[in-house]
Amino acid sequence: MDRSNDLTLTAVPGLPLVNSGCDIVELILGALASNNLVLQAGDVLVVAQKIVSKSEGRMVRLEEVKPSDQAIALAQKTTKDPRLIELILSESTEVLRAVDELIIVAHKLGIVLANAGIDASNVAPPSDVEQVLLLPRDPDGSAQDYHERIKQRTGVSVGIIINDSVGRAWRLGTTSLAIGVAGVTALEDHRGKPDLFGVSLKVSEEAVADELASAASLLQGQAAEKSPVVLIRGFVSGSDRQTAASLIRPVDQDLFR
Repeated sequence: MDRSNDLTLTAVPGLPLVNSGCDIVELILGALASNNLVLQAGDVLVVAQKIVSKSEGRMVRLEEVKPSDQAIALAQKTTKDPRLIELILSESTEVLRAVDELIIVAHKLGIVLANAGIDASNVAPPSDVEQVLLLPRDPDGSAQDYHERIKQRTGVSVGIIINDSVGRAWRLGTTSLAIGVAGVTALEDHRGKPDLFGVSLKVSEEAVADELASAASLLQGQAAEKSPVVLIRGFVSGSDRQTAASLIRPVDQDLFR
């Protein structure tokens, strides 16, 4: 796949706060139109996980959660709220590590991350009701839905990436991962391609969707930036039939569990 020498990223302004039941596609198209941004074939829209989760009603009140015995036991070990731990367990297939204030799990989506991706930041205004936000149930499915509907409405095929911020082993700070992908390359296999000196690459696979997700997160921000959607233009995509699941390393190849 030949790469473009020109890549532009634009935070789409004017999106309102999202609540349960909001139509993300309508909000995006409305914001694009309001800012005279016209989609072009090959564009990629990166959508923050939080607005996807909010629109899909993934907000949970902790007061409505009854912790299990396992959650209570882990709470004593980690000093985390047992109700939150119950949600983490319900979203996960395996607990990989539990220490003070942190639980590393394998999420049902296949992603290994802290606290099952459950977050309380930028979720709702402060109140007496403690609320947290879960990841979307099927972010690849949500991305595919957005991709198809935008093409129906505009006649233009654009890639969709749903991204989320995660921590990394051995590195401080967060970066962004693609947890939902449609209509754009997720993983590019460079094996067999020649390097500058004609030597065939043997192990190089590039997590393209993660790179685009991280680039977009520089504009989306982590605090009060209010820029949940970023338009990327100039990226030349190869396969458009991959999903974020393509990026999950099989357990039998995981050297760190």
